[in-house]
Amino acid sequence: MDTVTLVGIDLGKHSFHLHGQDRKGLPVFRRKLNRKQLIEFFATFHPCTAAMEACAGAHYLARKLIATGHEVKLISPQYVRPFVKGNKNDFIDAEAICEAASRPTMRFVPPKTEAQQTLSMLHRVRESLVHDRTKTANQMHGFLLEFGISLPTGLSVIKRLPTLLAEHELPPQLVAVLERLHAHFKYLDAQITEAEKELGRQVHEDDLGQRLMTLPCIGPITASVLAAEVGDGHQFASSRHFAASLGLVPRQYSTGGKSTLLGISKRGDKNIRRLLVQCARVFMQRLDSDTTALANWVRTLLARRHSNVVACALANKLARMAWALARGHTAYQATPQPVSA
Repeated sequence: MDTVTLVGIDLGKHSFHLHGQDRKGLPVFRRKLNRKQLIEFFATFHPCTAAMEACAGAHYLARKLIATGHEVKLISPQYVRPFVKGNKNDFIDAEAICEAASRPTMRFVPPKTEAQQTLSMLHRVRESLVHDRTKTANQMHGFLLEFGISLPTGLSVIKRLPTLLAEHELPPQLVAVLERLHAHFKYLDAQITEAEKELGRQVHEDDLGQRLMTLPCIGPITASVLAAEVGDGHQFASSRHFAASLGLVPRQYSTGGKSTLLGISKRGDKNIRRLLVQCARVFMQRLDSDTTALANWVRTLLARRHSNVVACALANKLARMAWALARGHTAYQATPQPVSA
């Protein structure tokens, strides 16, 4: 056991399967433990490297193992799958994790802090509430359309639904259903507002969040989710690596020495990618009153490419600037457009 340098852990809800190997990659032990036994095992084990897939519970366990003096490497599950040999079982998965972690070019996921995880969960709750609110509004639109009442699109008309119901003769049962849906809509809207206020409070208390909000068209929601994702920026070798982790770089299909670039790869967190693209589109809508060098770059690009392509290119640039602010501990300063002679 003293020769073990790398331990692969296949995570589960109640049972954990361990595969330990030495410096040469030879297997030393295999063991199945429950959650309490796992913590006790690593608390008394000599310092080594523990590798896990970046899945549910991985960040919590990573913080526990780091506190006991171990080095932790988290790997995206898609990079572990090619190393699974033969039929799949938990011990083979743990061995595959060891194989993946021992590769010199493997990419690892940095463990998140409690604050980062809490902020990320708050964003997920808000996304779910927004989805439910949209679904409830669409239901009310659809029910009224069945009775010949066509409402304008948007959420503002739903907020004055009781007034609209009083103007039309509808079956009492339908009115009761719509009133319940309207009450549910107001509850969801209030919860979304409260979640956004909490996000705003957290981002204003965070130094990185405040610096990220200096970027053009980046608000509290986008700044907070970027702060939780990029951290201090040291886990990414360059700004392009961060943009690539969000799926904002072209997907390659190159062979025979010929480079072929397709659309964006759409890898990574789709929520951050969606928010950055929305910020880019807002920036593009305000080009007429913007005289900065970034606006001039966007105008030049719009003259020869489709607006969707420009939006993705600008989202890529915003992601790179966010990484630069996090890595360099600086704030964004707009560069004025140079005056031509």
